Amino acid sequence: MTTGIVQRNNFIAPNKGGSGPPGRDSQGGKTIAARGSAPTIRYLASLLRGGLFLACLTLVLGFAVMQPVHAGEPSVRVKTVTVAAREVSETLTAFGVLAPDPDQILSLSLPHAGLINRVWVRLGQRIKSGDRLLEVITAPDARMQYLQAQSAVGYTQRELERQRRLLGEQLSTKAQVDVAKKNFQDATATLKALQQRGQGVEKETLRAPMDGIITRLDVSQGQRVQADTTAMLIAAEQRLIARLGVEPEDLANVQAGTPVTITSVFVPDVTIATTVREVHAMIDPATHLVEVLAPIPQAEIGHLVLGSRILGQIQLATRRALVVPRSAVLWDGNQAYVYIVDTGMARRVSVKTGVDAADLIEVSGALKAGDVVVISGNYELSDGAAVRAY
Repeated sequence: MTTGIVQRNNFIAPNKGGSGPPGRDSQGGKTIAARGSAPTIRYLASLLRGGLFLACLTLVLGFAVMQPVHAGEPSVRVKTVTVAAREVSETLTAFGVLAPDPDQILSLSLPHAGLINRVWVRLGQRIKSGDRLLEVITAPDARMQYLQAQSAVGYTQRELERQRRLLGEQLSTKAQVDVAKKNFQDATATLKALQQRGQGVEKETLRAPMDGIITRLDVSQGQRVQADTTAMLIAAEQRLIARLGVEPEDLANVQAGTPVTITSVFVPDVTIATTVREVHAMIDPATHLVEVLAPIPQAEIGHLVLGSRILGQIQLATRRALVVPRSAVLWDGNQAYVYIVDTGMARRVSVKTGVDAADLIEVSGALKAGDVVVISGNYELSDGAAVRAY
């Protein structure tokens, strides 16, 4: 080791006793004598000793730097929470529309043939009881039918009076009087029926029978219509219902009374709690889903608009289970797992996931309530890694 240092610093080590034996030149091989006095040799020796000390110090420090710190093993800084047991609800998500209650829809039909002369309402308009809806001019045929019935009443009445007079003169029989009386009653009943259908007037104004919303309008101004034609549908404004579509295979757990939470697609901040009122027994040919009806409480109707698209969360079952924040669950292919902290070390635990609600998710496996699970920094972990919580 000393020889190496001397060569690196281009020194030739002197022998003991002053002038040493001659050496040989590296170029020519000639013998040369050591030059310099004793003080010079002592000076060179002191430099040699200083160089040895510095070299040793450098090696020691370098070795120390390369050695790991023994104050503690390298660790990952993580954030943790405690596994808790809570009530979780399995939910079924269904989409639908906010519609009027089928039991509270009024169909307004035209009692006789005629011409739509005026239309005062529009589709979706809110109306009050007594508001004008339509003006209908009675068709000529319907008007003629009424006039004929009116004439028949006059004729049968006169005939009844004549038969009674003849019976008093013993020129008619009681049976003839009874026939005349029946004809008069029939003619009177026919005229009354035509009057109720509005054929007794040339022009008629139809008015709203109740408060509501026009949900369908099938006539327009100038249109000729036949008797019993449906002109419009009026839905009660305070009786709305959520019509949800459910897959047929999911109906086994849905029944009347099942809790439902309704959320508007357009106003997600508004949530309405209700229950299933009715489950239909056939598939809708248009949607290929089974319709589930849930009424909207009257106190919540003001927050929604008729015809709105809605989202329904149907609560199928409630049970107690272990839950962790969603960020705690990692995936390796199709296998979910979490890291729990055990005596300062991370331990990987495979789990099965269940109900996912808000920021929590149900887990099951080799876990128990009270275990400490990593929710932040877990992507940097491996099984058995040292961790420190913050």
